[in-house]
Parts: sequence; structure tokens; C-alpha cells
Amino acid sequence: MEQIVVISTGGTIASRWQGSGFAAEARGGDVVATAVVPEGVSVRVVDLMSVNSARLTTAHQLTLLRTVREVLADPSVGGIVVTHGTDTLEESAFLLDLHHDDPRPVVLTGAQRPLEAPDGDGPRNLHDALLTAASVRDLGVLVVFDGQVHAARGTVKVQTLATDAFADPSGSRVGDVGADGVRIHRRPERPTPLPLPSAAPPLPRVDIVMHHCDADPLFLNAAVEAGAQGIVLVATGAGNATPEISTAIHEAVARGVLVAVTTRVPTGPVAEIYTHGGAVDLAASGAVLTGTLRAGQARIAVLAAALASTDPAERVDALRHVLGTPGAPAPGTRA
Repeated sequence: MEQIVVISTGGTIASRWQGSGFAAEARGGDVVATAVVPEGVSVRVVDLMSVNSARLTTAHQLTLLRTVREVLADPSVGGIVVTHGTDTLEESAFLLDLHHDDPRPVVLTGAQRPLEAPDGDGPRNLHDALLTAASVRDLGVLVVFDGQVHAARGTVKVQTLATDAFADPSGSRVGDVGADGVRIHRRPERPTPLPLPSAAPPLPRVDIVMHHCDADPLFLNAAVEAGAQGIVLVATGAGNATPEISTAIHEAVARGVLVAVTTRVPTGPVAEIYTHGGAVDLAASGAVLTGTLRAGQARIAVLAAALASTDPAERVDALRHVLGTPGAPAPGTRA
């Protein structure tokens, strides 16, 4: 028997009606009881937390990361499935993947419909996640949802309500789960995993600021004054803003703030094409472009870099390493 540990964290897959709406309430055993466990798989449940994932904090996510490490310290464990709310699943999956250094899989799944819905998608998703966790190796952290297997990196929630909730808008899925089992189509590219971060408080504040017509540096500057150690600018187009925002980024970087740039466009990379406040100027001001990572995962990349070091230059190195930037040194190896 392949032992798979299910770490239950809440979310819609564990939600019941509360009188005015749904909220995570069910324990992991109740969630597992709804699914068909694949043949040859035994399940052990760890009830870690029970929250709607929009309420997750960095402290919650670091607790999950440490729990994954503790579970995998047992050599009899073949893999892990994390049941998680869909709102921030992409962020937790990416954080786990950045630190995952074990060939055994960690698979995140959840549901768009609550625990006791007659047409619920949770039971199938959990079955498929268990089967995937028992079947694959050396693929990092995965997201299994609606019969599809996705790499953690780049995968985001693309549907608010429909059951095919996740995809990588700029890449292809890793595999599929069907009647004949798990079929893997590609192997995700991953940088060398980061060491397990310290959870000692205070944890770094990392904010997200959106650019739009009429935007000025007010919110970016406010984040700096609030003590943000990292900021993600969600720019327009291929990563463009204004000269005023470029100046504000230069000033923030001079104060030791790690700034990254992504885009509000669903698909494609950010790129240094335009000046007059475009990505050319933002990069010259010290911002790091995040490729195809979108806001939530770009923030996790900045958070991981901020947790890796307190030195601003080393944080930039760590962020470039996380992003897979060619030639980027591994954390702690700056000359």
C-alpha cells in the first residue's frame, strides 16, 4: 500500500452552510470520506487548520510548509495531498514548490462546490489528487483539479465558479487524470529549492499595488511608509507604468525595498520594451521583472526572497534565482 498523507486546511472542499453563506468547517476525515480512495492507496489525515483561504496569512503558509517537511521526514510516506481553498491555492502551492526538495510529490487540490453539494467536484478532485500523489515522482509541487495536472509555478485560478478553475495562461498543463490513470506530458522546470525559511517574527510585509489610468505613486509610497519590505507593481501591458511611478520605485529601492513588476494582462511575459515609465525605466530604477508570474505568485516570489535574507542585494539575488533568471546566483553566493 502507498501511504498518502492528506493535510486538511479548509476551503470550499471542507465548507458547510452557515445560515448566510458557506464557510470551512469540516475536518479532513469528513472530506476524505466523500472520495473514492484509489486502489493500493492508504490515507492518513492531518487536520492542520480549517479556514477559508482568503483569510490565509504568511504565518499560516509557513506552518503548512513546515508541516509538509515534518510529514516527509517519515520515509513510509509516499506523497502528500493538501486540501486547500481555491482563492489562494496558487500562492500556497508556489511557496511550497519554491522550498520543496524531495522527489515525493505534494499535490494541492480543492473544490468549487461545497462539501455536501449533490454535484460537488471535491470527491473527484480528491480522488485524482490521491492517485497523482501515489503515481508520480520528481515533478515538484502540483495542482490537480478537474482532471488536469498543473505545475505550481504559473498556475492561477482562472474561473470564479466553474469547476475547471485552474490553468497556466502562459504555459501548458503537466498532465491529465483519466480512467487509465495519470498521464504526464511534460516535466516542469524548477530552480534549486530554497532552504526552509525562519518563521521568527516579525514576518516581512509584502504589498501589491495596481497601475491604471490616472494612477500616481500614492499607494506605492504608502506601502513603503507602512513598512513594506517588498512591493509588487501590477503594471499595464508588458510591464508599463509612468515616469512618476518609476521615480517612486527608484526611491523605494534606495530604501532597501525589494520591488517586482508583473502585469494585469492574463497571458505573456513582462518585457523591457517601452520607456517614459515603461518596463525599461522600471528595471533601470531597480525593479525586477517577474516573467510570466502573475500578482499572487509574484508576491510569493518576493516574500520568499525577503525570507531568505535581510540584505537588500542578497534579496535581489534570491528573487532572480526564484524567477529562474539566467545567470542568477543561488541565494547566499553573491561575491
